[in-house]
Amino acid sequence: MSKSPIDRLLSPVHRFIHQEFTGGIVLFISVVIALVWVNSPLAGSYHHVWETELSVELGGNVFKYPLHVWINDGLMALFFFVIGLELKREFMAGELSTLKKASLPMAAALGGMLVPALIYSAINFNQPSMSGWGVPMATDIAFALGLLSLAGRYIPTSVKVFLSALAVADDLGAVLVIAFFYTAHISFFYLILAAVLLAVLVTLNLLGVRSTLIYLILGIMVWTCFLFSGVHATIAGVLVAFTIPARTKIDEGEYIALVRGHANKFEKAIPLHGPLMTADQHHIVEEIKSLSLDAQTPLQKIEYGLHPWVAFVIMPVFALANSGMHIGSDFFTALINPVSLGVVAGLVIGKFIGVFSFTWLMVRIGLSRLPVRTTWKHILGVSMLAGVGFTMSLFITGLAFRNAQHVENARYGILLASVISGSAGIIYLRTLSGKRPSRE
Repeated sequence: MSKSPIDRLLSPVHRFIHQEFTGGIVLFISVVIALVWVNSPLAGSYHHVWETELSVELGGNVFKYPLHVWINDGLMALFFFVIGLELKREFMAGELSTLKKASLPMAAALGGMLVPALIYSAINFNQPSMSGWGVPMATDIAFALGLLSLAGRYIPTSVKVFLSALAVADDLGAVLVIAFFYTAHISFFYLILAAVLLAVLVTLNLLGVRSTLIYLILGIMVWTCFLFSGVHATIAGVLVAFTIPARTKIDEGEYIALVRGHANKFEKAIPLHGPLMTADQHHIVEEIKSLSLDAQTPLQKIEYGLHPWVAFVIMPVFALANSGMHIGSDFFTALINPVSLGVVAGLVIGKFIGVFSFTWLMVRIGLSRLPVRTTWKHILGVSMLAGVGFTMSLFITGLAFRNAQHVENARYGILLASVISGSAGIIYLRTLSGKRPSRE
């Protein structure tokens, strides 16, 4: 098939977007831009941009918030929606679909949440900053997987799968922590209304409704109810995701047979002279398109459609709006406070100990076993990378603290911890990938 000039022009862009590490690269660039911006003479404009107020009127209710709130509560709801889609897919047919598959990454994620929270709590015990115990619990899946992909070509695929499953399970834990521990007040009227709308979505799923537009409209209504309920609105994204249909209308065998039949009809149809198709050929192509839609699950279709937007728009914009922090000559001196120390110790030490020890325990007592071609040295490297907690840690920081100084201290800690964990993980794993592993 010949490529048009625009196809040849955009081909490198498409290849870049579909590389597994590109999301992490774009996220890293956004962090660098934010740091340079806020430490330049234009620092005032950085804060002015994100404090710009935007208002939307809906049904007599006025939503008026600064731009950074729209990003954190609105755009990030889409981020959590995609997380919900990934969770549902993993629970249905992925690495979390059976107890045997899920036990090891779920246990590793649990250890990677409990130990950092305990370390932070010990350092901040009886302090006003105690509420930040959830900050070092999260792993940034985009950064972690991006770094792992740069660690060397001979790192087994099973290691990437294990880290992905661990990060997805970690995201589930973070969502539960936000829902149960970082909700200030609850309006039961709006919460009940949201529950009714979710029940409607579940019913539509059971009835076989597959229109993404209907789920989108009702999903926005659920998000609005959560916004007024007091429960963080991003939780709505996860709950709505679990209502999206995840089954095809026709199975693989039926699809192949029908497409093959239409292809035969298309081949036998009398063609026109020139680039155009006959009416019969056009009708056959439309039938194949309709069959292809029936052979797809709405869940995967939406997930694949939204993933580039989340990876290359939402997460970079969030990082740009939330990672701007002043770095002066007193940067390391500014880290000498309970919040920064708790976050650094929690992410760098706590994540490493928690992920590795819980993984070892599960294998030691015989409840799980290491993935094929994965060694304990690989688990050590993954445990280091788990300390990269950038996006989700920044997000929880905004929920955990009301004191601006605590927020700033937490950001310092997240930045330093992510640099230490990411550098240590990638350097260590590269020492393991210098030569091709032996086949088992």
